[in-house]
Amino acid sequence: MAGLSPQVTNIIIILGMMQVSKRIPFEDPDVLNMVRALYVASNVLIAGIYVYVQMQINKKKDLTTLKYVEPAPMGSTEEGKLVTTTVHAYDTQQIKNSFRSQMMGLAMVSFMHLYMKYTNPLLIQSIIPFKGALESNLVKIHLFGQPASGELKRPFKQSAGLMGGLQNGPAQSDKKAVEAAERAGRGGVKDE
Repeated sequence: MAGLSPQVTNIIIILGMMQVSKRIPFEDPDVLNMVRALYVASNVLIAGIYVYVQMQINKKKDLTTLKYVEPAPMGSTEEGKLVTTTVHAYDTQQIKNSFRSQMMGLAMVSFMHLYMKYTNPLLIQSIIPFKGALESNLVKIHLFGQPASGELKRPFKQSAGLMGGLQNGPAQSDKKAVEAAERAGRGGVKDE
């Protein structure tokens, strides 16, 4: 599966796990508790990875200036705005977004399982978020030690998920776009 995109592998995993979950006797309390334990362990592992990455970001404290043009909101007629920040602040914001995303997924699955009594999402959501965490750009840079160049160059390209086609495009960090935004005065956002 090395040549497949993450979205394709996610679909393959979901379809496979749906077939597997049909054969799991969720009525048995022991089996259900094991699947719950797997889900909790997966989320604890993801949180541990993100905490480690946050510690690495704070340890490196890369204060290199990062300038990019943030795309305008969808449906807006205005142009994107210039953002001037540091690599440390950018990475910190990205890891906070990852934590927030994990907590939203945890809340949704908890609601579906505890309130609506669905059990299949526990199994699927034990694997997909963990896979997503390991494929995260920050994890690749700070945990696996890959250089921040090419696909891992900041600002990171947004993954082309289900809503990817509706966005106005990725943040632009090329010199031409940044200089054009500076000349146009579309800025004022400075994170420190």
